[in-house]
Amino acid sequence: MKLKVSFLFFFIICLSLSAQSLVFDENTPIPRSYTVYKTSLKINIDGQGNETDWQAAPWSDPFVDIEGVKTPSYKTQMKMLWDTENLYVYAKLEEPHIWGTLKQRDTVIFYNNDFEIFIDPDGDTHNYIEFEMNVLNTLWDLFLTAPYRNDPKVLDHWDMKGVQSAVSVKGSLNDPTDIDEYWSLELAIPWNVLKEASAASLPPIGQFWRMGFSRVNWDFDLQDNRYSRKKEAGGNYLPEHNWVWSAQGVINMHEPEKWGYVFFSPNTPLQNTSALTDPFSIPQEEYLKWFMYQEYRKLLSVFKEGKSLSLKRPQVEIHYKSIRLELSEHKEGYTLTAKSPFSNKTLQINTTGKFTSYETNSH
Repeated sequence: MKLKVSFLFFFIICLSLSAQSLVFDENTPIPRSYTVYKTSLKINIDGQGNETDWQAAPWSDPFVDIEGVKTPSYKTQMKMLWDTENLYVYAKLEEPHIWGTLKQRDTVIFYNNDFEIFIDPDGDTHNYIEFEMNVLNTLWDLFLTAPYRNDPKVLDHWDMKGVQSAVSVKGSLNDPTDIDEYWSLELAIPWNVLKEASAASLPPIGQFWRMGFSRVNWDFDLQDNRYSRKKEAGGNYLPEHNWVWSAQGVINMHEPEKWGYVFFSPNTPLQNTSALTDPFSIPQEEYLKWFMYQEYRKLLSVFKEGKSLSLKRPQVEIHYKSIRLELSEHKEGYTLTAKSPFSNKTLQINTTGKFTSYETNSH
């Protein structure tokens, strides 16, 4: 009898998830989440993550292909900690051939194999940070006022002042005569440098941020025992591999509404050794937000073509709540609006893609 009840419960859960997934297109994946714990230790930035709190902090899920289809060739995972001064990131990238060539800061780092971090604290898809580094500990940091689809200002000379970074290699660097194991990186990002992207109090204890993590990996050629990106017969470089923490559904990291959820716990990782994570779950209202952005991307494509706008799905059901979208056109473009059944808020996305919400008048 117990087995039958368990199976029935499992069937109901699967049926619920299946019905829920019908709301979203294949290009709207469900983001992952991660809980960041507070460290009371002094973290030595050496690329090794040997401190007790690093050892206790949970690993993220292994990275997946950016489209969520193929399985990456090599394993990638990250973990995070925070204290009153910094946000800490540690990542481990398995790689049998560890190589790098770029040494100048703010060059295009993803022309080498690299690790990338994207930070949008308030989740409005505007005013976010992109950070990249390679195995030579060469950094590229920039600030974007909006995603590329919205013609942003890209502040390439913006710097994460005070950031500390280090790399450790398990194997040999730029040596093709052996097989390597992995390279790891460690970062301390001062909260002060993140203020330009966040209006909230820092550290954001008990809150969540939207963050993306990506790894670019290239097929390589060897000439005179030197590594380089591999080219096809016609002379063009083969496309890179994009492996990410939370799938984007498309080959594009610059859709911030799809990044993962990072929750900042007030607890230390040692206080949570048994459970590993706090019981953070993505708020139901975020599902509505995903759907609104899904429809926004379609509208933007039509708007750029100069065609008339219309909503193909003005009414949907999310978590058993009926929700109606409204589309209003005006001189500046258009606005997509929905009243949330999960809170007393009205959600809006305008032509530029910026998300806002405000308390709905109950009268």
